[in-house]
Amino acid sequence: MEKATRLFDCMIAQAKEPKADLLNAKENGSWRSYSTEEVHTMINQLSAALLDLGVSGGDGTTEGRDKIGLISNGRPEWIITDLAVQQTGAILVPLYPNTGTKEIEQILNEAEVKYVFVSSKDLCDKVKEVHLNIPSLKAIFTFDSIESCNHWVTLLKPLKDGALQKIQQITDHIIEDDVATIIYTSGTTGRPKGVMLTHKNIMTNAMASGDILTRIPLNEKRVLSFLPLNHIFEKMCTYVYLYYGFSIYYAESMDTIGANMKEVKPSLFTAVPRLLEKVFEKIMVQGQKLTGIKRKIFFWSVRVAEAYEINNSSLWYKIKLAIADKLVYSKWRDAIGGNINAIVVGSSACPIKLEKIFTAANIVIMEGYGLTETSPVIAVNCYQKSDRKFGTVGRLLSGVQVKIAPDGEILCKGPNVMLGYYKNPDLTADVLEGGWFHTGDIGELDKDSFLKITDRKKEIFKTSGGKYVAPLPIENKMKENYFIEQMMVVGSERKFVAALIVPSYTHLNPWCKENGITFSSKNELVKDARVIKLYQSIIDNYNPEFNHVEQVKKISLLPNEWSIDSGELTPTGKMKRKVITEKYKAEIDKMYPCEVSEDPTLVN
Repeated sequence: MEKATRLFDCMIAQAKEPKADLLNAKENGSWRSYSTEEVHTMINQLSAALLDLGVSGGDGTTEGRDKIGLISNGRPEWIITDLAVQQTGAILVPLYPNTGTKEIEQILNEAEVKYVFVSSKDLCDKVKEVHLNIPSLKAIFTFDSIESCNHWVTLLKPLKDGALQKIQQITDHIIEDDVATIIYTSGTTGRPKGVMLTHKNIMTNAMASGDILTRIPLNEKRVLSFLPLNHIFEKMCTYVYLYYGFSIYYAESMDTIGANMKEVKPSLFTAVPRLLEKVFEKIMVQGQKLTGIKRKIFFWSVRVAEAYEINNSSLWYKIKLAIADKLVYSKWRDAIGGNINAIVVGSSACPIKLEKIFTAANIVIMEGYGLTETSPVIAVNCYQKSDRKFGTVGRLLSGVQVKIAPDGEILCKGPNVMLGYYKNPDLTADVLEGGWFHTGDIGELDKDSFLKITDRKKEIFKTSGGKYVAPLPIENKMKENYFIEQMMVVGSERKFVAALIVPSYTHLNPWCKENGITFSSKNELVKDARVIKLYQSIIDNYNPEFNHVEQVKKISLLPNEWSIDSGELTPTGKMKRKVITEKYKAEIDKMYPCEVSEDPTLVN
């Protein structure tokens, strides 16, 4: 791999080994492939059109360069727009498709976005709703052909004489330290921050990550992409794919991932832990339907997988694993295309039980860790057994440095660390000190140099007795139980620790049937004394693994799953603790009936 310094240099690398199916997406129900030549032509056509519209790199400073917004699901047009914008010297500002209108207005105004590309009518309508409140915004273009909207294909005209030379003159002056994108973090609390990432930030991370991915014995270089492309995890991985000769297939939607996997037969994909939980849930649903010997074999195989250890040399275990693989695990792999070698997992902590189960089934889970501000990878578990360890996020990525502060916070330094927060020097100074980025995560490096995340600094709370509690390890451990779908530990300034729990109805419903418990709604079910007793017994079994102050004394079962759409989760699946706390204040207060406020103004 020749040294490349800018993200759009991937076009030079691709031209040497062109592909007929570089980018692929479903159009009118059938897969449509875009060749390397076609993609490059479209990128150059869009670059030329943007230049004709007056888009430019301005005076070369981050503030002086034009900003182009992009709000879309993953599709070929996304990466084509990204690369085209880069070639003009402008800066891409991508947003999540589910971003609210108020936040869209705030971000587009702060970045002074000049043009916006959106994928669909509903997103076009969202931007139109606030268009008049954004003085810098000149026009909206849509990827879908929509009546009364500017279709982006009107920009893709045959190149005029001298167009390529003009683009070349501009790209010749773009350097690795120039900002390539401003990504606004969703954040679990507070106002989104615009993270300025340079070509060098993302490129160094992509090259080091690519070295790891290319060591996986892949059957074919074909990936399925379904995570949001404006999330730095998927965006950086996309550049790995573009530089290292992968074909990228974009899933139609989150609901069609299973069907798309069977069609595409990818050898690799990226995911968040929540998706793995959902995949395993579906596997268990199918297992629950089995009867007789098939049912016994299925659940025996699950128990075998749960006992998996990376370096287990027991011959008897290997024999059991081989039998389980032939009878059960092979069917799991077939369900996700039959060609998968590994899944790269990030964004939040992956339950160890899931890591073991999938890895035992020859679907190696490569969990990593990073933040938008670190482009994103800081550490990752590799495919090779010697470079993997359950319960950790792997060893440090090449070129990345980490040190643990006296209070346990993980500090990161390297070419991957952001330039800063856009238009927010004070906040930048709060997290960047001497080149070291303060991640806000608590962790440790073990004796084998594997990084372990123990909690989020801001999420650690203090009980009314003055004892500190880290909720994440408690939640991660207890969520290993199949009956617990989601869980949030509470207890800040309270006498004891309690928890909000969303049951896994996939497992709870069959249990209710076996125990003669009938119900007309989930609301009724979570109030059933027998169900509450079941969950309290599960919690009681885990409590001895924690010290007295960390033990969960009371629980409240909730009927509905937390989701992105209902506002309790960020677009990457992380809990918005503040939102959940406020939304379920009544349920939390009921778990602390004896704690009466001493504020006389609140006493009747």
